[in-house]
Amino acid sequence: MSDPQIGLLSGQERSHWIRLRTLILLRWVAIAGQVTAITVAQRMFDLQLQLLLCYVAIGISVAGNLSAMVLFPENKRLSEFENFLTILFDLLQLSFLLYLTGGLHNPFALLVLGPVTISANMMRLRSTLIIGAAAIILVTLLAEFHLPLRTGQGFILRIPEIFVFGNWVAIVIAVMFLGAYSYKIAAEMRSMSDALAATQMALAREQKLTDLGGVIAAAAHEMGTPLATIKLASAELIEELEDDPELREDAALIRE
Repeated sequence: MSDPQIGLLSGQERSHWIRLRTLILLRWVAIAGQVTAITVAQRMFDLQLQLLLCYVAIGISVAGNLSAMVLFPENKRLSEFENFLTILFDLLQLSFLLYLTGGLHNPFALLVLGPVTISANMMRLRSTLIIGAAAIILVTLLAEFHLPLRTGQGFILRIPEIFVFGNWVAIVIAVMFLGAYSYKIAAEMRSMSDALAATQMALAREQKLTDLGGVIAAAAHEMGTPLATIKLASAELIEELEDDPELREDAALIRE
């Protein structure tokens, strides 16, 4: 098995299999959800939000998507580092929106689990640990530092501190558990995929060797028939050319 094939089966470059278009589509879904949530909070529940900053944060994601669509082909495969930067950007953008909309008092704070789960499924352990640690740090900061949610009458919407602490503990545990669980399951699937690919390659090589053996046997058979005929004819010539030593030597050479 060649070195490139071994490197492919090792599973260490699985992030290269992710197309840029896939992450762009996921980000469009996230953008649509963020715009919908902000619009519903303002129009239906009359919450006073920092709309300008919220739309600036969303606009940065939109600009990033449009730039990626213009600058790169749709079938571009992202490297490990490019995937890492993309997911880290999405995590920071979501955390900034949560900062503007109540921090852990916002029920959508659970969405920070999304980038962690995605990184655990498609990136190596080091990148996943960094994303997970960043998520825990950002959630910890959001528990203390955030802009409060205000109603149209100016009342601040807050949940009791014990629930804020509970939300923080739940998110931290979920980050660690879901990250480890997703990474382990993805690793098992990669191992099975690599084993299957190695088996298929071994079977393909065995089939090629079998085919080659058949070709060699057929060639030997094809060559054996005329050689046997030449041997028989040369033997008869040797017997018939006893009176001509020179031709007899030539016939003996042909037989050899």
